[in-house]
Amino acid sequence: MQFSIAIIALFGAAVSALPTEEKRQAYIPCSGLYGTSQCCATDVLGIADLDCGNPPTAPTDATDFSAVCSGIGQRARCCVLPILDQGILCNTPTGVQD
Repeated sequence: MQFSIAIIALFGAAVSALPTEEKRQAYIPCSGLYGTSQCCATDVLGIADLDCGNPPTAPTDATDFSAVCSGIGQRARCCVLPILDQGILCNTPTGVQD
């Protein structure tokens, strides 16, 4: 009798310790120096990108970032400093196929 109570208590403790839902980290497409995520239309030698703007919706992953920008006819970019709809020093985010 005591053994079965101990087993039930052990299983109860094990089940309550299991997480109920997997928690995911938020997707951060751009970090460090190239910290501003942008959707840009034209790349000029990797130095400047023209007609840039913030993505219309927050991307959930690299594929979604590319799809969000493609949906408005632009490409996903990470830029150092966006000024007047121009991205200065931009590169392609990790995981995004150009």
